[in-house]
Amino acid sequence: MEHTCSHQVVHDLSDRPADKRAGFARWLAAKDCTDCWKAVRDADTESKKEWLAAKRAAEKEAAVAWATQFDMPQLEGPQKALDWGERSRHQLMTAAHTALVVEGSWGEADWAELEEKARSVTRAGWWIDQRDAEGTDLLELLDAATESDRGTEDPFR
Repeated sequence: MEHTCSHQVVHDLSDRPADKRAGFARWLAAKDCTDCWKAVRDADTESKKEWLAAKRAAEKEAAVAWATQFDMPQLEGPQKALDWGERSRHQLMTAAHTALVVEGSWGEADWAELEEKARSVTRAGWWIDQRDAEGTDLLELLDAATESDRGTEDPFR
């Protein structure tokens, strides 16, 4: 059988019911052979990896610039969690500012108070855990985090 990639491949269709073989053969002929399909799939995987790496690098650059601009402290935790924590903090703080100040009714004094609470949470894992939270929930989340820090030491820190 000749595939759309122009390669000739012999396919054993004996395991298919007789009334399904012709349709399956037409379907196979309309596809690339297995080797070409795998080559295209693997090439796509590499381009996706490159795209994701570039996206992560841009997000990291934006998070570091933001943390520097707003005097945010360095996060603490395992090395592999630090970049993710920085990105998560940046994204959540940006979403909160948009929801509470830009689109909401908060003034700069309210926001400055929230920023101070955010500066006190330096565990990268905490920010990663909150990555899917709504910006409007950030104050409540920070209140809970800072309350628990006053009582007992966090065993997961």
